[in-house]
Amino acid sequence: MQGRLTRISRGLLPTAWVHGDPRRVAYPTDSQGHFCGQKGTPNENKSILFYFNVLRCASPTVMINLQCPTTQICVSRCPEKFLTYMEMQLLYGKDRSYWEYYRQFCKPTAEPEKSITEVLLDGDCPTAVFPSRPFLQRCFPDFSTKNGTLTVANKTLFEDGSGNTRNVLELREAADGINKILDARTIGMKVFEDYATTWYWILFGLTIAMILSWLFLILLRFTAGILFWIFMFGVLGIIAYGIWYCYREYYNLQEHPNSALTIYDIGIQTNISMYFQLKQTWFTMMIILCILEVIIILMLIFLRKRICLAIVLLKEGSKAIGYIPSTLLYPLLTFILLSICICYWAVTAVFLATSGVPIYKVIAPEGQCIHENQTCDPEIFNTTEVAKACPGALCNFAFYGGKSMYHQYIVTFHVYNLFVFLWLVNFILALGQCALAGAFAAYYWAMKKPDDIPPHPLFTAFGRAVRYHTGSLAFGSLIIAILQMFKVVTEYLDSRIKNAQNSIARFLQCCLKCCFWCLEKMVKFLNRNAYIMIAIYGKNFCRSARDAFNLLMRNILKVAVTDEVTHFVLLLGKILVSGFIGVLAFLLFTEKLPMIAYGPTSLNYYWVPLLTVIFGSYLIAHGFFSVYAMCVETIFICFCEDLERNDGSAEKPYFITPNLHGILIKKQPVPQKQKE
Repeated sequence: MQGRLTRISRGLLPTAWVHGDPRRVAYPTDSQGHFCGQKGTPNENKSILFYFNVLRCASPTVMINLQCPTTQICVSRCPEKFLTYMEMQLLYGKDRSYWEYYRQFCKPTAEPEKSITEVLLDGDCPTAVFPSRPFLQRCFPDFSTKNGTLTVANKTLFEDGSGNTRNVLELREAADGINKILDARTIGMKVFEDYATTWYWILFGLTIAMILSWLFLILLRFTAGILFWIFMFGVLGIIAYGIWYCYREYYNLQEHPNSALTIYDIGIQTNISMYFQLKQTWFTMMIILCILEVIIILMLIFLRKRICLAIVLLKEGSKAIGYIPSTLLYPLLTFILLSICICYWAVTAVFLATSGVPIYKVIAPEGQCIHENQTCDPEIFNTTEVAKACPGALCNFAFYGGKSMYHQYIVTFHVYNLFVFLWLVNFILALGQCALAGAFAAYYWAMKKPDDIPPHPLFTAFGRAVRYHTGSLAFGSLIIAILQMFKVVTEYLDSRIKNAQNSIARFLQCCLKCCFWCLEKMVKFLNRNAYIMIAIYGKNFCRSARDAFNLLMRNILKVAVTDEVTHFVLLLGKILVSGFIGVLAFLLFTEKLPMIAYGPTSLNYYWVPLLTVIFGSYLIAHGFFSVYAMCVETIFICFCEDLERNDGSAEKPYFITPNLHGILIKKQPVPQKQKE
């Protein structure tokens, strides 16, 4: 068994392609397990799902089984008027067109001569049809409001075909039962519509973010000091604008208490836009932005001297990037490789999620059957004891699954797929870090810059990393992937047992999350410096990690000055780029910039494309500024090695520029070896 499982896992994607079918996610399925409206199926010209008795969708079993307990068929259109089966039979003798209309909502084997009792037992036709309209490829009652009263085709009462008079509110409850199943999908469809409406604006915003990031990197070489002040005042200005806007919205809602809602009025909503109608939302956002503004100001005050040193390091990094301009294009290669990994993971996950064969369950009228929810076979169901014991019971399609070994290990394959995805992503990032470190190390160890820099240093470093250091990079990325997998498992367990936890368990859970977060950050930092040592000396991962750790410990004060402060300065640049693009996107999507451009006017959730633009802009800025961060870290590691290997004499000269050497040495006392 273990051997078979191993063979399946090795060919996970081909196996998922064989068993999976993404159409099961996108299209409705009738009670026989057939897709509605798909070519090559019996329902090719019938794209809408119709419920025989939509009133049964209000049953509590809807949320338990995630299936409405009634027969479902595919139809080409929804009913347009009230009509019961008995009324159709009475009118059938006078006008056969009534049967032609009604049979659209029956099974192909249905006959108009059957009595209502036979129809109920055989499940060939619905007892009544109601005016409906298609929504998400399903027939829903066509509700409307007349003088404040909910109606369907101007009626509040109707016959259900079984001799009972029902209220429109019961139809509303049944429709809500279906909506409980489709709610997440409804949101997904609206989000998709928003993306379809704004995709070109999103691409335009991301393009501007890329141009801004490139522009900042070029300007850093010539005006690092001035650009830092632009970063600082730009970030503070953007946050200040956010504080002012939140206060304005809060003040407007405060001044109109009759129109202002409270959290008790709207309750828990899946429509996040509803929360922006609350003054508490804007007040909370204003407080958060104020705290963030104060934190940044305090950090600038206390780190002002170290920031000056970080600016000098950035200038040195700008020279290195200026001599090796191809490094500015490397983030594009990383983006392409990451996109391939994400597509591989997403496609495999979808095929795994849709793997299986149709599973049929017993559905009994009013839930009065001891065999309800048992697996059944629709081909022989009417000849089994279940059909005799539960008159009127149906054998309907429930979901896709199976009992083979492959289907038993679907969850395992999902975990395996996620782990491989995390490993590949971290490997791509490690490959980029090692390649950039090799290129910048070639710059540093050139005595006469740029004459001694070897040709095509980035291409050479990338080829060397792929040819000689793949195992070391894979091992380092494996460690991070294992830690991230533990974090995912911890989050999953937390979501499953959240309601059963006491205060002590929640406290321990938070401590565990914090420990994993700190451990992941520390390992990433050590791995990054290990990749630099690999690029310099070509040793394996373990020896490089040990050497990097010892070197950093011997220069721990310099590490605090260069690494964290430099990252803080670059973080301001990332926030400035994403914040500037975010403000423009917000003004555009909320139609606050009519004089500049007319944005989309029919968005369901304007915050969806807005967050996409902000997050995408931050990722783009992070990709370009990470080149600078890697450059500064590589130069710093090389500088520490330079100090230990050389003494500045004619025989052992320093490779660092005299200006940067004087600044770094001035901050720290000269090592004892150099004094001797």
